[in-house]
Amino acid sequence: MAAKPKASPKSGNFFAIVGTDEGLVREKALHLHNELTGGVDDGFTHETIDGIADNSDSAYEICASTVQALLTIPMFGGDKVVWLRNANFFADTVTGRSQRTEAGIEALRATLEKGLPDGVKFLLTAMGVDKRRGFWKFIEKTADVQTYDRIDTSRDDWMDQVGHLVSKRSAELGLKFEPDALELFVLLAGEQSQQIGNELEKLDLFLGEERRTVTEEDVRQMVPLSRAAVVFEIGKSIQKGDALRAIELIDQQLEADESAIGIMRASVIPTIRNLYMAKLIVEKLNIPAGNYQSFAGGLNRLPEADRAWLPQKKDGSGVNVFPIFLAVQSAGNFELGGLQQVLEATLTADQALVTTGLDHRLILHRLMAQIAAARKSRR
Repeated sequence: MAAKPKASPKSGNFFAIVGTDEGLVREKALHLHNELTGGVDDGFTHETIDGIADNSDSAYEICASTVQALLTIPMFGGDKVVWLRNANFFADTVTGRSQRTEAGIEALRATLEKGLPDGVKFLLTAMGVDKRRGFWKFIEKTADVQTYDRIDTSRDDWMDQVGHLVSKRSAELGLKFEPDALELFVLLAGEQSQQIGNELEKLDLFLGEERRTVTEEDVRQMVPLSRAAVVFEIGKSIQKGDALRAIELIDQQLEADESAIGIMRASVIPTIRNLYMAKLIVEKLNIPAGNYQSFAGGLNRLPEADRAWLPQKKDGSGVNVFPIFLAVQSAGNFELGGLQQVLEATLTADQALVTTGLDHRLILHRLMAQIAAARKSRR
């Protein structure tokens, strides 16, 4: 049964939760749906429409079904919530660009513009929305919008962002990470908030009520190993001066057809660069390194000329602090002059991998020995 719509769509009856972080979008949407329905859905009062479209015809039919649901009052009266869930045809895809899909979306938009019947609320969730299109601009103006996007791992500061997210969520669980454990966890858990949440819950259960500090060994036991973990392990072995472990991991990667240049650029060079920067910052700039906040604040308060050589965040908001801070403790095991020699040796090894026919395994093995020899404890 159709009801007469009211005039304005701006009445708190249109909600949109969108973004590329699928886990967080689903979590927030379910919470809001329960809030809107009072946690009671008998299957008759409210309607949930699956928004996964296989093609443009499917997308059109989903929009048509949504329009029909929005304009039909509940059989037994009262308020009604219509949830278009996990829609995948608002994104910039072949299906999303189809004229048939656009016709369906336009019909949905026209219905929303006219206003919904009294007591009807609309919840839209989508994993991706093309924000260049008119429908997104319409959503921004007329809906209560929540956006949850994945952290972009192509950005220089992605580890910083994930680190903040992990620290916040772990604090909510009463967990505290040791610095090395946090760095490893960030690399293993990735940028998906749902995955981060799942791994933190596993650690929470694993530690129990008695012990609340997460160690590196805890992370190794509970979080699945990945290529990122191997890259991390090589870096940590370098920092500790454990040449045998570093060589063992490098050999494993070479036997798995990973290129020597890839190992050098993904693990060795970033590790040495961060050690050198950390040592310079502590010794020459006198930046306090007791905790992350004081370290980051000290760097970002430096005159621009004094921090121009440091890696910057792509958005221009300051120094990309996180990876350097994590190298501070290990940098204490080296003299500044020793790290300068290691930098030169790393450059020489990188050039040899690219320009000579020398055995790649031997080049990397020799470099690991040079790095280990540069540590204070090996002098």
